[in-house]
Amino acid sequence: MSNRDDEYYERDERRSSRRRDDRYDDRYDDRYDDRYDDGYEDEYDDREVRRSSRNGSSRSASGAGHSSSRSGASHSASRSGSSRSASRSSQGSRSGSSRSSSSRSSQSRSGRGNGHGGNGGKKKSSTKAIVLLVAEVLVACILVYVAYTLFFKVDVTKVGKVNLNEEEITKSISETVANNQEMSGYTNIALFGVDARDEQLTKNTRSDTIMIASINNATGDIKLCSVYRDTYLNLSNDTYTKCNAAYAQGGPLQAISMLNMNLDMDIQDFVTIGFRGLTDVVDALGGVTIDVTDAEISHLNNYQATMAQELKLNYTPVTSAGVQTLNGLQATAYCRIRYTAGDDFKRAERQRTVLMACMEKAQGMSYSQLETVANKAFGETYTSFDLDEILALLKNITNYKIVDNNGFPYEDMRATGTMGKAGSCVLPKDLQSNVKWLHQFLFDDSSYEVSPDVQKYSEKIAADVSKYIGG
Repeated sequence: MSNRDDEYYERDERRSSRRRDDRYDDRYDDRYDDRYDDGYEDEYDDREVRRSSRNGSSRSASGAGHSSSRSGASHSASRSGSSRSASRSSQGSRSGSSRSSSSRSSQSRSGRGNGHGGNGGKKKSSTKAIVLLVAEVLVACILVYVAYTLFFKVDVTKVGKVNLNEEEITKSISETVANNQEMSGYTNIALFGVDARDEQLTKNTRSDTIMIASINNATGDIKLCSVYRDTYLNLSNDTYTKCNAAYAQGGPLQAISMLNMNLDMDIQDFVTIGFRGLTDVVDALGGVTIDVTDAEISHLNNYQATMAQELKLNYTPVTSAGVQTLNGLQATAYCRIRYTAGDDFKRAERQRTVLMACMEKAQGMSYSQLETVANKAFGETYTSFDLDEILALLKNITNYKIVDNNGFPYEDMRATGTMGKAGSCVLPKDLQSNVKWLHQFLFDDSSYEVSPDVQKYSEKIAADVSKYIGG
């Protein structure tokens, strides 16, 4: 398994000197370099962040395009309009001041000669007040626009709703999948957990957790499948390495594309959460019930100690094995354990265990309580869902049930090995067979035939694997 230095006693100093101007715009970074070698999670301090339009968006590709166009046009119009208004306001103020000064002298002189000068002065004073009021309103509008631009474009807010490039996602879904009737009754969501202590969740950080939640729309049954982070796959740009590098290179868009292309999936939505977010969600739920083993206690507490220092939280050590309620920090630390029997495969299982425990706890809460949890969580996640969509799902939470969970590649159809520069990887012995198993598991489709693309990727992976481990 991975020899990554993510243990609690070996942490590199964060590098904080670099900043990049090229904000994340959903374009793939086709380069693969040494930044993505093991030991990665402390390597990135220049994570770039996308923000969604405040105008709302259509869930269709064309709607997203129109929304973006309207938003861009609005911003452009605001900028040019503001400039023109400011110019006119400034010129008006200067000429108005000149005219007012002249008028005042004239009024003063004429006022002494007749009794009508006072009324004329009042009218001109009123005009001046209106001009000043309009100027102040325009200045206020400009300041609001500048504040809006700074707040959202410089990304003071690091997390929340994002509008994905739906055209790119559509391209990643094969015709085989688009025409498959067995999959049409399901909604698939990608769940990413990232090692992001500073809550920058969008790019330049590999995804420690990659999970697919598949919901049967007719029954509400949910199946969870972890995709092991070190699985050797096509990153969606014909670069083959550990699949969690897709998130580091291109954020959730590339990670979703990677899943769709390699696994013949139709995934269009995602949720990403980091350490702080998961900790706060579990606390908001009142903790989760987990059966902790003796072998897990020391690792759980050591991870807790490290995260408590980084997140500036207090922590309570777990002192005994057995079924117990873990708080947010304890549950997050539990998700990170991989130094026991089962290594990273067991860690992925722990992550599914915590997610299922969260679901169980949420189903026992009132809607008002869930609304509080959702509002708290939304500020600490990066997702394609609107808060309103999340709240709508929570209203029907009792209709959903997690009925099964597993991991990809399947246990009987995987191996591990060192793949040159990619390092220690999880190897699908035959990608096609694993994809067929996945469709049987998620969609009860026992006769699924993989797409031509998956056949091609499968042949490439088999050829690469044979160079290092003899086929």
